[in-house]
Amino acid sequence: MLMSEAQEVEMGKQYDPQVVASFGLYENDRLLNFIQQKGVEMGKLSHRPNLEYHFRILDTPVINAFAVPGGYIYFTRGILAQFNNEAELIGVLGHEMGHITARHSASQQSKQQLGQLLLVGGMIASEDFRDFAGYAMQGMQLLFLKFSRDNEREADRLGVEYASRVHYDAEKMADFFNVLNKMNMASDHGGVPTFLSTHPNPSDRYNSVKRYTGHWQDSLGYSDWKVNENNYLQMLDGLVYGEDPRQGFVDGNVFYHPEMKFKFPIPSGWKLQNSPLQVQMAPEDGKAMMVFMLSKQKSPGEAAETTLKDLNLTLLDSKQTTVNGLPAVATVSEQVSQDQQTGQQNAIKVLSYFIQYEGAVYVFHGVAAEADFNSYFRTIESTMSNFSRLSEASKLNVKPQRIKVKKVQRNGTLAEAFRYFGVPQSRMDELALLNNLELSDRVQTGKLIKIIGE
Repeated sequence: MLMSEAQEVEMGKQYDPQVVASFGLYENDRLLNFIQQKGVEMGKLSHRPNLEYHFRILDTPVINAFAVPGGYIYFTRGILAQFNNEAELIGVLGHEMGHITARHSASQQSKQQLGQLLLVGGMIASEDFRDFAGYAMQGMQLLFLKFSRDNEREADRLGVEYASRVHYDAEKMADFFNVLNKMNMASDHGGVPTFLSTHPNPSDRYNSVKRYTGHWQDSLGYSDWKVNENNYLQMLDGLVYGEDPRQGFVDGNVFYHPEMKFKFPIPSGWKLQNSPLQVQMAPEDGKAMMVFMLSKQKSPGEAAETTLKDLNLTLLDSKQTTVNGLPAVATVSEQVSQDQQTGQQNAIKVLSYFIQYEGAVYVFHGVAAEADFNSYFRTIESTMSNFSRLSEASKLNVKPQRIKVKKVQRNGTLAEAFRYFGVPQSRMDELALLNNLELSDRVQTGKLIKIIGE
């Protein structure tokens, strides 16, 4: 470890706005205040009691929690939706705090510089770009921090200790790992929930957490270990579940953004990834990509000039045009870079559109290697030139799905309770996992369960 604590804290301050810009913050004062209160209490009992801890809820359905150097801990609303009691949340909070107190995050980031995906500079030939083309990326490499199994075991051990010291039943963290394993086995795509994919899960992990918990519960000797199921579920009521269409959604081959009132077509066969920072699109072969974002400049001409300079692009062609009646500037540019290992020069070309709409300038960049640029040019241009105002009421008024917490009305199975509340058969398995129950499990009158509604 070559990094001082002051450098670690400074690094966290630099990463935090990048994380927030990439995912956005989810506004839920009740949940955030709870996490902050428990996190501060836990931090004072941790091995770094003088470090100031910071807590964020990120507005993404991805199921993950992670930490960056300097005391920054992030929960996605996706993982909060999956917890079924306070103890599960506290266990994962303790685990992430363990990464910080053991300085795993700082060590990891001493070895590699992490950050948001870059538009240019050899990206076409990079592994990251091919991963995105296969739809494996989730915006920030930061979200995919992987630690060694030894680091994970240590974070589990510390997480159990910290959760136990604030009087929570740390066995519930092991139960939550089982929930994620069940989700993985139930997945049609065989995809591992992100929290497991970034936190290697050896076969003995569940038993290890239970063993650590037994040690701390025996040594601390409290008579009543907190779980607090109902209180946590009540805090979840109304939480946005899944993708939030208000921030942009795909229907057919069109991307719609209800809040900003625009739409544009997506090339057939291309994958799209949406985030508050930018929209990224790429074909399966990974030989091209498009990025769509908002410019800070006030006019298309100013945006074009500034962007070309900032990205170190050489202008080849430029024209003033209109896109569905909106003033715009279109440019073609290139960037030549040299491979540090082979000395070979790599050239990429970029088609860019800078479009003025409702007092803002929106920017498209279409990128391909010089050899592939002409074959993708018309496809990329078609998307950019068909950017337009969104006026369809059905798209403008779309609403997100939300978690609704309901009381079971009569004794019976979970499936019977779901039918009472109108849950369609096609979603019952999904919601059983959301509640960490089987459809055949008996539920008693008054038990709180999660369903999904608008």
